[in-house]
Amino acid sequence: MISFDNTENAFKAKSNADLNRSYWLFKLISNPVLVKVGAKTAPLALAIGFKGVFKSTIFKQFVGGETINDCDKTINELGKFNIGTILDYSVEGKESEADFDACCKETLETIYKAKQNEHIPFCVFKVTGLARFDLLIKVSSKVLLTAEETIEYNKVKQRVNSICEAAYKANQPVFMDAEESWIQPAIDDMADENMHLFNKQKAIVYNTFQMYRKDRLAFLKHTIAKGKAGHFHVGAKLVRGAYMEKERKRAMEKNYPSPIQDTKENSDNDYNLALEECIKNIEIMGLCAGTHNEQSSLYLVKLMHDHSIPNPDKRVYFSQLLGMSDHISYNLTLAGYNVAKYVPYGPIKEVMPYLIRRAQENTSVKGQTGRELSLIIKEKSRRR
Repeated sequence: MISFDNTENAFKAKSNADLNRSYWLFKLISNPVLVKVGAKTAPLALAIGFKGVFKSTIFKQFVGGETINDCDKTINELGKFNIGTILDYSVEGKESEADFDACCKETLETIYKAKQNEHIPFCVFKVTGLARFDLLIKVSSKVLLTAEETIEYNKVKQRVNSICEAAYKANQPVFMDAEESWIQPAIDDMADENMHLFNKQKAIVYNTFQMYRKDRLAFLKHTIAKGKAGHFHVGAKLVRGAYMEKERKRAMEKNYPSPIQDTKENSDNDYNLALEECIKNIEIMGLCAGTHNEQSSLYLVKLMHDHSIPNPDKRVYFSQLLGMSDHISYNLTLAGYNVAKYVPYGPIKEVMPYLIRRAQENTSVKGQTGRELSLIIKEKSRRR
């Protein structure tokens, strides 16, 4: 039986200095007031010369580097423990065609790099790195596009298709990240189109299902049914979600029902039911369980055992973010399961929105930061 309490395994890759840095970071993140202030002041702090402080603390904890080659050290360190790297170029919120083309090119570079490195089992991209947010809103709302917008959106679809086609030719699975609910329909449509094109033999293109949304379990079942009817494999990355506060705020401001589950228990229940659906249909699926939840991770272990799926079966991966939940990642990989860490990279200024979301997510998820801190304290005590 796997135990996530073994801190010697969990932190075997961390020096005492690394452990101390993690301790102080999670102490800071556990304070909602500090996180709120930090989210507002971080851009200014960077502008007036605090880049070195960020780079040696929060950036080092959660980010692989500023460039794709900077990530080599992290890739190799994780690889020593049979943990894969999911390269994630975490630049978002751009608005120009030149920026979108540059992001597409960079994502293609991650695929070429992954093809040459056995320690990179997946790549990932955000459609908002390839398209204007407002355009995605319009497409998702089924509003008629102007002639210019139609040309613009065709370019978006071409970028997405070029990434998925490159992944197919390289035999390198790629994730399409989920984003805000009001742009997700456009992303889902592109994910379905490319799964139908490139997932005939195995899951290459993966869509991401945010199970903190009330409608995603039904949508996952619908996608699996489409896969069966269309004779393509379904790639499913299951997450709980990362936009909870923003989703609820917008729903309140615009006076529509929040798409977010009413309770954490409902999210957990749907997540585990989604795991069941994927394992039950594993013959036509690829599954990546992106979760920091111990109970869901153990439940997937049980499901695999009950369905006689071997621990190292490449159709099933567990995944956590770099710098978080090492007690899950390292104990799973030691038991022979496939594990990969999400490793974001990009210039510090560009990655800041990602880092702020991570901090906010930790303060909003009950018990997450406390669990990280308690394990770090336990390991610090063990090493004395």
